[in-house]
Amino acid sequence: MKKNIREILHLPARNQMKRYTRSKAGNFFYFLFLFAAGVFSLLPMIYCVVTSLKPLDELLVFPPTLFTVKRPTLSNYAALPDLISSLSVPLSRYIFNTVFIAAAGTALTVIFSGMAAFVLSKTDIKYKGLIFTAIQFALLFNTYTLAIPQYIIYSQLRVINTYFVYLFPTLASSMGVFLMKQYMDGYVPDALIEAAHIDGADWFGIFGRIIVPIIKPCILTLTLFTFLGLWNVQSTGTIFSEQLKTLPTVMSTIAAGGLARTGSSMATSVIMMIPPILVYLISQSSIKETMGSAGIKG
Repeated sequence: MKKNIREILHLPARNQMKRYTRSKAGNFFYFLFLFAAGVFSLLPMIYCVVTSLKPLDELLVFPPTLFTVKRPTLSNYAALPDLISSLSVPLSRYIFNTVFIAAAGTALTVIFSGMAAFVLSKTDIKYKGLIFTAIQFALLFNTYTLAIPQYIIYSQLRVINTYFVYLFPTLASSMGVFLMKQYMDGYVPDALIEAAHIDGADWFGIFGRIIVPIIKPCILTLTLFTFLGLWNVQSTGTIFSEQLKTLPTVMSTIAAGGLARTGSSMATSVIMMIPPILVYLISQSSIKETMGSAGIKG
């Protein structure tokens, strides 16, 4: 009889995992809190959708109506092609840049973070504890604090004003390595690696055929986080060519038109929200397991 991966690794079945019980009053207030938090989290998205459906005269009303619209219209969406046609680069170019950067950057992050985490978790290289401590320390730095060092490095590498500006940071994702390493420590037994070595498997074979299937939940979680970040990335001081700018840059340009373009700006935001939501719906079941194994409690 064919065994699944949980039986091979001696992991408990999902229906046998320990469950915690609460009183009825505790359950009521628990779900009430979750419901309130969920509604509060949805308010920005509801505001974007409602505002994108407002005609211009309702946008100019004072005091403003945040979550109601009397005469919904799609004119803000219909105006987007005209607004974008005035730009020097076709909309299709911005869309291609955004999709390419998000897809390629996510793939590079997952691949390189997975391989680095595998080395730190399941090999005996020297100073791996020190290396992992440095990776954890790197999590403390905000992206903006690294802007000047990154510009100097990109300038010396002569990659300014190229796609490499977007993709280079994805090759060394400290969050990606941290999540992957913690997940492997908790879910990949050392005995499995030793058995694969005895059977003659090399390191790449072990990683591709054994490790990757086990860490799929972590891969999906990292895919979500990375895709969200890269989907919303804007052209910084290292990109000057309009041909290389992304769709969020167009959103900023439209929003700079003032209150009259608020509806069109929100319409663009609604369109930009759709892909991240779809990615989240696909990978949401894996997030809780990954965060728990990494020691991150939500």
